[in-house]
Amino acid sequence: MEMKAALAIKWAFLGIFILASSPIHAQNPEDLKYREYDEYVLTHLLTAFGPVPTALDPDGVYPYVSYCETSDRPVLKKYHFISIENEFLKIVVCPDLGGKLTSILHKGSGKEILYSPKVIRQTRILPRYSFVAGGIEVSFPISHTPVQNERVLFKVDWSPDRIYVTCGERELRYGMQWAVEYSLGKHDRVLTERVIYHNPGHSKYPWMSWSNAAIPASSDTRFDFPQGRVLVHSSKLDTITWSEQGPKTESGIKEMTGYFWLTKEATAFGVFTPSAGCGLYHIADKKISPGIKLWSYGVGPDSSWSVLSTERSQPYVEIQGGPLGDQSIRAELSPDETGWHLEYWIPTDKPLDILKLEIPEVRLRSVSDIPLFQWARTEDLQPWMDLMHAYQERTKPTNPPGIELNCWAPSGLESMDSAFRWAIRNTEDSSAELWAFYYGTWLAARGLTESAINTLSRNKLGIAKVLLARILKSTGRTREAAEFIRSVQEPWLQLHPQVVVERDKILRGLGPSALGERELWLSKVNALKDEWIIERRVQLLIDQGDIAKAKELLLGTNFQKIHQSYTRTGLWKQITDKLNIPFLPIPGSLGEDRLARFGAYREYE
Repeated sequence: MEMKAALAIKWAFLGIFILASSPIHAQNPEDLKYREYDEYVLTHLLTAFGPVPTALDPDGVYPYVSYCETSDRPVLKKYHFISIENEFLKIVVCPDLGGKLTSILHKGSGKEILYSPKVIRQTRILPRYSFVAGGIEVSFPISHTPVQNERVLFKVDWSPDRIYVTCGERELRYGMQWAVEYSLGKHDRVLTERVIYHNPGHSKYPWMSWSNAAIPASSDTRFDFPQGRVLVHSSKLDTITWSEQGPKTESGIKEMTGYFWLTKEATAFGVFTPSAGCGLYHIADKKISPGIKLWSYGVGPDSSWSVLSTERSQPYVEIQGGPLGDQSIRAELSPDETGWHLEYWIPTDKPLDILKLEIPEVRLRSVSDIPLFQWARTEDLQPWMDLMHAYQERTKPTNPPGIELNCWAPSGLESMDSAFRWAIRNTEDSSAELWAFYYGTWLAARGLTESAINTLSRNKLGIAKVLLARILKSTGRTREAAEFIRSVQEPWLQLHPQVVVERDKILRGLGPSALGERELWLSKVNALKDEWIIERRVQLLIDQGDIAKAKELLLGTNFQKIHQSYTRTGLWKQITDKLNIPFLPIPGSLGEDRLARFGAYREYE
C-alpha cells in the first residue's frame, strides 16, 4: 500500500504543476477583466535559525524553517500577481505570497482599501517569525499561516458572469489540503471569498482558519462592530460589553489588543476612516463563519509595532472572520473529511450600517468544483518523493539532502516509514547516518517520540544528538539530554548559535553544578551579537549572582521586537526581584510585547 501511495503522490505532485501552468484559452467574460503579470517587490532577506529541525520546537512549526533575523536593506525579488476587475472593484492576488490578496481598489473613489506596503519586510511573529502585515491573509491550519511568504499553486476559472481565482496547496505539517477562492461577478460591489480544507490522510489532524484583513488606520478610524460580550486579549484577559466598554475609534485603544466576539447582535462588522474616506466591512452567515475579531496596536507606545512590516510609518488595524470562535480553539478534521466557509468583503467610500447589511445574493459554483491542490514547492518535496519512488521501484537509494539545506521530511507525508528503513539498510556510512537522522526527525514530528529517541540515540551525527537532546529534555530526561549534547564533536556545530542556546538551556536544568561548563561555552561566543546568545549570557550572570552585570547587559542590548515570546521579560523579572526594584514598567528596549498568554500559537511549550 505504501508503494502505491508513494507513486500516486508523485504523479499527483507532478500533475498539478501542469494544471497550474497551463495557458488560458477561453475569452474573458464581458465587463470582467483578468490579467497575470510579474512584478519586482523590494524584499528583505531572512536568516534561518539553523540546521536543527523544528521538531518539538516551541518557536517553530515542523517541517518549516524558523527565522531569527530580517535584513535591514531589501533586494529585488520578482513575484507573480493576478488581477481581476469589474466596473466597481479591482482586486490583486499573489500566489507567491501564500495566496494573499494584496489589493482592493474601490474604483468609484479611486481608494486603495487594504493596508498594502510596497516592501516585503518580515517581523518576528509566530509561527516562523516571518510575518508580513498587509492585504487579506488566509490562515490554515494554524494562525498565522506557515506559508505566508511561500509560493502556492493557483487556478483561474470563469463562468459566463464570474471569475474565480483559487490559490492553495497541500500543507506540509499534516498533509491537509486547503484552498482559498476569491471571486468577482460582473456587477458585484463585494468580494466573495470561500475557503475549503480537506484531510486526505489516515489520521485526525487539528486545524483553525481565519481570514485576516489589514486596513490603514488613523486616530479617527471608526469601529463598526456588533453589540455583545467580547473577550479582550491585551496585557490581561478580560470580558467586556462592547456597547458600554468597547472603543469607538482607534484613538480609544491604548495598547495592542485583540477582541473576540462571544455573542453578537449582527453578523456584519467593519472599519471606516473618515479622514481617508474609505473602509472595509465583512459579513458572513453566522452558521458557517461566526468568528469575529478586531486587532489593533493602539495609539500608545505599542503603535511602533504596527510599522514593522512597512516602508513608512503608516499603522494598521486588522479585522478577521472565520468558522471558529477565537484563536485558542482548534477543531479536528477526520480522514477524508472536508470543511468550508464563505465570507464577503465590502469595500466602501462611506460608513455603512452593520444592522442593515444583508448577506449578498451571489450565485457561486458548487463547493465540489473548487480546486484542491497537491504539494506546491518542488524544493520541499523532491528529495522525499525521489526516495519513495526509489523504494517503490527498488532502485538505488537517492542521496539524502545536505543538512545545510534545512530540508526536512514533511510530517504530512504519512507513508515514509518503510522507505526510510529501506534507505538506511541499503546505503553506507555517511548516507545511512543522514537518512537515519531524517528518519528520527520525521518520527519525532509525527509524535512517535520513543521511536525517535531510539533511532536518534544510535546516530553518530552531531546534528542528530542535538535534536535528541531537545527531545529528551522535553520528556524530563535532562541528564540524558546533557550527555548527548556534550557528545557533539563537530566544531562548527558546537559553536552554532542554535546549538549554544539549546545546550545552555539543557545544562541550566542540571543546576549550579553546571555553571562552570555553561560559562566555558558562552565565553567562546561572547563577541557575537546574536540576541538568543545574549539572552543566555544574561541568564548565566543571574545564576552566578552577578545581577548588576546581568542588568547592564540586558538593558544595554537593543533587541528586535518579537511577538509572543517572553524570555527577556522573564529575565527582567528575575533581576528586579533580586534587586528589589519595580518590575513595571517593562523596558521597551527588551522588544517583547505585554500580551497575556492566550491562543494556540505554539504547539510545544
